Amino acid sequence: MKLVFKEGRWKVNKQMAKYIQENLSGITVKWQEAMINEKQERSFEVLPKEMMDQTSREFAGLMVSNLLESHAAYENRLNDFAEKVVRLGWSVSFVTKAITHFSTIVFEGMEEAGIINQDNLRDFMRQFDAWTIPIRDSTIDTYSKTWERTVSLQKIALQELSASLIPVFDRISVMPLVGTIDTERAKLIMENLLEGVVKHRAEVVLLDITGVPVVDTMVAHHIIQAADAVRLVGAKCMLVGIRPEIAQTIVTLGINLNEFATTSNLQRGVEQALAYTNRKIVEGDES
Repeated sequence: MKLVFKEGRWKVNKQMAKYIQENLSGITVKWQEAMINEKQERSFEVLPKEMMDQTSREFAGLMVSNLLESHAAYENRLNDFAEKVVRLGWSVSFVTKAITHFSTIVFEGMEEAGIINQDNLRDFMRQFDAWTIPIRDSTIDTYSKTWERTVSLQKIALQELSASLIPVFDRISVMPLVGTIDTERAKLIMENLLEGVVKHRAEVVLLDITGVPVVDTMVAHHIIQAADAVRLVGAKCMLVGIRPEIAQTIVTLGINLNEFATTSNLQRGVEQALAYTNRKIVEGDES
C-alpha cells in the first residue's frame, strides 16, 4: 500500500514539476506581479529588472527542486537562496508570502489547463500541502539561521571597526564610536581605550560620539566610566561630537558631564586637545 502511495505521489510531483517547467515564463510574470503588489514590502519592487528576473528564476528552481531532487540537493539550493534573500533584505513573512503566491499560481494554472479536475482534486490538494508546508518550514528555519549568522558577523565587524583608539597627533588619540552602545560594546570600548592609551602614550583622548544615534542614561554611564578609567591611567578624556539633539537629551535626563570637557565636533576637540598639550595649529607662510 505504501509503495502504491509513493508511486502516486511521485506521479503527481512529476506532473506539477512538468507544468511549472513548461509554463515557467507565465508563472514567473504572475508571481512577480503578486510580489510587487505586497505594499508592505518594497524590497522586491525596488530590485533592478535583471536581478528581479534572476531571483525569480532561482526561486522557481528552488520550488521545482523540492519536487524532484534529493533532499541534499534541495538543501544546497535552499541555503544559497536563503543567503541571497537575507542580503536583499527580505523579511521572513515576505519569504512565506512568496511560497504561498507561487503555489497558488501553479494550482490555479493547473486547474485552468484541466490537469486538476474533480476526479483528482483531493490528491492534488493533499500533494500541494505536502509540497508547500515542508518547504515553507525549512525555508523559515534556514532563513532564520542565515539571518542570525549575518547579524552576528555584522555585529563583530561593527565592534572591530568602531572601538579602535587612533593616534592623530603626538600624545593625542581619538576613538570614534559608531552605532548603539550596549553593555557588551562598552566593555570592549573600555578595554581598547585603556590598552590604546598605554600603547600610544596618549595624554589626551577624544571620544567622538558623532556616530552614536542615541545617548541615554545607560550610554552616558558607560561614557563616564570610560572617562574615569582614562584618568586613572594618567590621561585626560574629552567628549566630542555632541549634536544639539544629544545635548538636549543630556540636559533633559539630568546627566552630569561636568567632569570632562565637551565640544560639538572633532575639529574643535583636536584644537582644545592641542591647547592642553601646549600646542596649536598655525597657518604657514606659502613662501
